[in-house]
Amino acid sequence: MTTRDRDYQLMMNALADVARRRDEALENAEQAYQTSSAQAAGELSRAENDAISADRWAGAAAAQVLDVDREAARLWDELRRARGMRVKALGELPEPAAVEALPRVALESSPDSGAAAPAPRQSARTLLSRAADRIDVTVRPSQRRSLPRWALPLLPLLGAFVAGLCGLIAAGLVTFGGTGIPGGAVLRGLGWLAFVVAPSAGVPVAAALAHRRLRSRLDIGGIGLTLLGGMLAATVLSVTFASSR
Repeated sequence: MTTRDRDYQLMMNALADVARRRDEALENAEQAYQTSSAQAAGELSRAENDAISADRWAGAAAAQVLDVDREAARLWDELRRARGMRVKALGELPEPAAVEALPRVALESSPDSGAAAPAPRQSARTLLSRAADRIDVTVRPSQRRSLPRWALPLLPLLGAFVAGLCGLIAAGLVTFGGTGIPGGAVLRGLGWLAFVVAPSAGVPVAAALAHRRLRSRLDIGGIGLTLLGGMLAATVLSVTFASSR
């Protein structure tokens, strides 16, 4: 093989090596392009899904805001019609606070946003329901149910207990006021006043317990039973106090 043939063979080998590297570079570029295109398509699809989820969440939030505003307006109107409520002093329905004035923890993020969830707090519907219950007590007290039957025998005992406690306080004031201390006449007067109030002292206590614990109202019968127990207890304390003096 001559020198020219050898040089030609070397040139052909170099050309083949260059062509092979060019093909490898083109194949790598094509694969990288396809991978990048697939990643871009995935990111685009994920962004579209996030946008759809955000639109749904925004629509649900807007509907909830409308429901809360409507319920708040209804409760405000009922509050204006409540007995003893001064309409002029109450005024019109206040505007909601601006978003810029709210702390960031008060702004709920969407479930798919990936942001840290705020601390658990009561929803607007829960607060409105609690306000509606309190307004119902004022506006429609007659619609509350009567006391359950099992609570009726407890009313004389409650009246007697409260009357006895009030009577003991009255006896202490009268006794302490009779020791000749300054202001003893005032203490004795307060003691005798407490004796007068003692039979009926259990009525407001029974009414408060019926309202808060049993969600009921204390009717005439319940008031009578409470007064009966209070009068019996006050009579026993009065006789005992009179005999001891």
